[in-house]
Amino acid sequence: MNLSSRLAEIAEQLPEKLAYVYEGERVTYGELDAAVTKFASGLCHMGIGKGDHVALLLGNSPYFVIGLYGALRAGATVIPINPIYTPDEIGYILNNGDVKAVIGFDLLVPLFIKMEAHLPKIEHIIVCETPQGKAQGISLASPKMKSFTEMLASGDVHFEAPALREDDTAVILYTSGTTGKPKGAMLTHKNLYSNAQDIANYLKINDSDRVIATLPMFHVFCLTVALNAPLMNGGTVLIIPKFSPAKIFEIAREEKATIFAGVPTMYNFLYQHEEGKAEDFATLRLCISGGASMPVALLKNFEQKFKVIVSEGYGLSEASPVTCFNPLDRPRKPGSIGRSILNVENKVVNEFGEEVPVGEVGELIVRGPNVMKGYYKMPEETAHTIRNGWLYTGDLAKMDEEGYFYIVDRKKDMIIVGGYNVYPREVEEVLYGHPDVMEAAVIGVPDPSFGEAVKCFVVSKNPDLTEEALIEYCRQHLAKYKVPSFIEFLEELPKNTTGKILRRALKEQLASN
Repeated sequence: MNLSSRLAEIAEQLPEKLAYVYEGERVTYGELDAAVTKFASGLCHMGIGKGDHVALLLGNSPYFVIGLYGALRAGATVIPINPIYTPDEIGYILNNGDVKAVIGFDLLVPLFIKMEAHLPKIEHIIVCETPQGKAQGISLASPKMKSFTEMLASGDVHFEAPALREDDTAVILYTSGTTGKPKGAMLTHKNLYSNAQDIANYLKINDSDRVIATLPMFHVFCLTVALNAPLMNGGTVLIIPKFSPAKIFEIAREEKATIFAGVPTMYNFLYQHEEGKAEDFATLRLCISGGASMPVALLKNFEQKFKVIVSEGYGLSEASPVTCFNPLDRPRKPGSIGRSILNVENKVVNEFGEEVPVGEVGELIVRGPNVMKGYYKMPEETAHTIRNGWLYTGDLAKMDEEGYFYIVDRKKDMIIVGGYNVYPREVEEVLYGHPDVMEAAVIGVPDPSFGEAVKCFVVSKNPDLTEEALIEYCRQHLAKYKVPSFIEFLEELPKNTTGKILRRALKEQLASN
């Protein structure tokens, strides 16, 4: 069984059941499955088949759902990409990922035209129409471009999907790399399907649930928990294209939502929204938090205001992503990521891979059917990360006597901005690209709205270089959430005896001030 075949099975069993709601549009499982089949046939007709790579440059929309499941049904491997990435970031993933076809919004057509000469492997660009694009008069400006809507209209509902093996690569998720370049985590059909079903069983997601999907679908948290898990079990997905507290309260109230999934930043904005009332969330049976640790004070205040329970979990792209979650049948522990979910093992080990005693800190490692097959075209990174069947997360954790896990520190020096991962090395490499920057070091600092913000320490060779000018330079090369909020100029950066810059010393210096 895989995501595509399970969707077809649900559509056969519950053809009239509502699959998703999107800005007033209500689509049944029968209608969704037919659209997926027709889109898959359109891909096949243009020469996209088993093993080909298809990128999704889309936000939350029916286009994403049909594009994802349609490409999987055609046997293709899907590469979701954040559409607000810069051209450099998008270009790297498209080239490194050997992408043959791209599915994207019409607003990106100017970008595609600009990048076309640098992307020789791309044979097709499937354009998804938007009201904004129509208003701007954007048209298909290249022979490579096809209309998503026309493809769907001309598709064959009797298309026969190719046979798929459970270890075939279904999705490649590019994660920010500590070496400055993103790594493509290869997730198989078994990885994704097993994790969707295991988390659904753990959280008792069924055909009576109505799940709010406002987290970005290109992110694995939403992909598994708010999209695949409900669709694999006959639930209804309430698609919200962009997070807005007012919209969340409106949809939850009007559509009688039962599950909300978000990152701590979202919960903070919902809590601070003056017009939000407990009555808006009266039908919610579960709030799910992930992406970063939620401050215990926020968790308690949110629960008290809205009369709902917030359960935290843990996951990473390489594990499809969920490995731990606070159980529903016993007390939840604030500050904990919960216990191992069904069919997944977590343990805490020392530097020799030996399990440490209860309460002792070590590295969290994971084993289960959800663990990726490896990084795309990176065998050495794969061998370092997966050892003897265990995925080494790089996160420091501890376990209590009841099997609840607690994340003690973040993966290396990773910064989490509003649930998005930012690696200092990515930002540092951009800074080093500026002609006036001699040295740079990047750390995360607390931020009341987004959890953390990016702060840079820079040694400049030009005394006239300003913080504003350097931040503007970063905006041209980094996605918005990676752009530094603060830049501090220093005469020199702290280093060890080998000359390595010590980020830890900068953090300690800030803490002592």
